[in-house]
Amino acid sequence: MAQRLALRRLLSLTPRALPPQAPVARHSRAFSASANCKSTFNVQDGSDFQDRVVNNPKPVVVDFHAQWCGPCKILGPRLEKMVAKQEGKVLMAKVDIDDHTDLAIEYEVSAVPTVLAMKNGDVVDKFVGIKDEDQLEAFLKKLIGA
Repeated sequence: MAQRLALRRLLSLTPRALPPQAPVARHSRAFSASANCKSTFNVQDGSDFQDRVVNNPKPVVVDFHAQWCGPCKILGPRLEKMVAKQEGKVLMAKVDIDDHTDLAIEYEVSAVPTVLAMKNGDVVDKFVGIKDEDQLEAFLKKLIGA
């Protein structure tokens, strides 16, 4: 009740005249994509997965996640950061299992987060759950062959 009253009072107030502002200077800026943006992408559909993951000549880490998954919210940014450190030697595909249940079923994802390491279209390694940065680095180096 008190909230409604406060809202009515606020809405009934007449707008005050604002002092004139100096014109805003327009600057043209060139935007560049960071290494993180270049190496990580969201999978849009099955054919996108086929093109960008399975047929990719580079190794690809596939992060199967869900919006409602707490551990996914921790692992996702950590994994993105570690992939970006590899400077393009490996890519990261993010697959939301709620949007792409067909891919989750095809790759036998029974829990999230599940991370697959794919090379030449084949799954060469996999883990389920959260890993620390050292474990992620070892996982990526094994995939890259470094």
